Amino acid sequence: MTPPQRQGGRFLVELIKPSHYDDAGYVIQWWRGWIPSNSLSSMYGLVQAARERRVLGENVEVEVTARDETTSVIPVRGIIRRFGRNQCRGLVCLVGVQTNQFPRALDIARQLRAGGLQVAIGGFHVSGCLAMLPELPPELEQALALGITLFAGEAEGRIDELLRAAHERRLEPLYDFMADLPRLNGQPVPFLPAREVRRYAGTIACFDAGRGCPFTCSFCTIINVQGRRSRYRDADDVERLFRANAAQGLRHRYFITDDNFARNRNWEAIFDRIIALREREGFRTALTIQVDTLCHRIPRFVEKAARAGVRRVFIGLESINPESLRSASKGQNRITEYREMLQAWRRARVITYAGYILGFPADTPETIARDIRIIQRELPVDLLEFFVLTPLPGSQDHKEMHLRGTWMDPDLNRYDLEHVTTDHPLMSRAEWQAIYERAWGLYYSREHIVTLLKRAVASRISAARLANMIFYFYASHTYEKVHPLQSGLFRRKVRRHRRPGLPPESPLVFYPRRVKEFVATYGPGLRFLWRLTRLRWSIQRDPASRRYTDVAIAPAELEGDGLEMYQATEAARTAVAQARERADAIRSARGGRLATSQPDLGAVGNHNRGKLT
Repeated sequence: MTPPQRQGGRFLVELIKPSHYDDAGYVIQWWRGWIPSNSLSSMYGLVQAARERRVLGENVEVEVTARDETTSVIPVRGIIRRFGRNQCRGLVCLVGVQTNQFPRALDIARQLRAGGLQVAIGGFHVSGCLAMLPELPPELEQALALGITLFAGEAEGRIDELLRAAHERRLEPLYDFMADLPRLNGQPVPFLPAREVRRYAGTIACFDAGRGCPFTCSFCTIINVQGRRSRYRDADDVERLFRANAAQGLRHRYFITDDNFARNRNWEAIFDRIIALREREGFRTALTIQVDTLCHRIPRFVEKAARAGVRRVFIGLESINPESLRSASKGQNRITEYREMLQAWRRARVITYAGYILGFPADTPETIARDIRIIQRELPVDLLEFFVLTPLPGSQDHKEMHLRGTWMDPDLNRYDLEHVTTDHPLMSRAEWQAIYERAWGLYYSREHIVTLLKRAVASRISAARLANMIFYFYASHTYEKVHPLQSGLFRRKVRRHRRPGLPPESPLVFYPRRVKEFVATYGPGLRFLWRLTRLRWSIQRDPASRRYTDVAIAPAELEGDGLEMYQATEAARTAVAQARERADAIRSARGGRLATSQPDLGAVGNHNRGKLT
């Protein structure tokens, strides 16, 4: 008999990035998505490279399909029929599966397994559980019982063996590569066909220029799944990706998904290469990156980011209370650096949006509302997005709570950073959920939207682009009832795609209600957009807007004791005193000349030494 690897024919690879269920049990899907999936792009690039190397033999044609369920309806029955016509020779990979997506991934996999297909599930939930928990949780045991293969770790350097094992029908129940994270330089780059990229509003592609973060935030899964050592792609890898996308008509918008691009050891070489492509060859790149609150202390970082085409930057602000930051082991966030950091990005005409976590041990509804008012008045951040502090599997918080036997919501679908999933020492679950819902309206009040737009005009930041993002952030929560990171353009609901255990609704009930939902969502949403647009026009036409100033965009000086942010808590006052001591020490060491334009090596260098090498 001919060995399987030498047989001819086709081998099908179906890559699916699952979505998750809303509170009514319907899959969250959009006509156009906002945030592309790097996991899907990475896996597609790896499988394509394996296909080109003919890893299954010269006579086997690998056909790979990629689907993001947030932008596509997954035709589960159609996939089963297509694989059936190919004698089930193939593999379905549910990729990049986060904790809140695991129930949906398992529901899809269950149907595929019933059809006789080989199925593998990988992503942060599987990897985080394997990395941090002493035993497999019930949902992973359930997956194994269904004959699903679990994949923990990263697929670079392992995809060939996975495909060969699937082709020869000898897949292992579990692949665990968490102790052996691969290098990234020289690896196949993340890539999706243009037809898939165009499913995202604005035709935005994504890639990770590196993985890993040196910090130790207790709520974070990155450091335990991707490690704390910087692994990075070469500038040649990034250029190859840009040229591959340009060849299919895509050469504009990219989301660099590194959790902290400022700590990518190769950031400067990558920026220099992108700058060269922009300035010498006319690549019109517009980049979104994620950084930490000390990135402005890295020489040339902000300047080169702007030259490379960075238009938006995400910063994990998390809190303005140093006590909360310490409780989460996020000591690298210094509230005395926030204004200077945000103003550095403002001078570069880059829109800033920051993550803000609600539910640290010292938080109450009153302190959260107070802190939002302080941020509005004293920090020049453009957009704020709120998260519920959540014990995500893979984080130190989750591990400690699991070992203590602390109550955590058993429904993984709720671990989307929008729902309260555990108890709080000072707030009831209802109070905690209520202040999360209220926070969006507090920050995006009409008065503050006016302030944001005036600041943009005065700083020569695109007011139109900022207004569009204000609409996206506020409208996603207020009208679509989802977090902006899960949102998109025009919600889809498929009647039969409802969570198992919930009864399918009659067409006579479902479709009339869906029409009402559509009107109730997009009527007020479009009215808000129209009012926002008129407000922007008015502010842009007013000559006084170009001379606008306020406390937040005034020069940042630590001596500004009048700032409430520095006085609101005892921990804040202590942080200010410590910052003064550091400044005095530097001034003394430099003979009385405090060169504020130079990096505070005590703030940055000591934290990173020995961690990025």
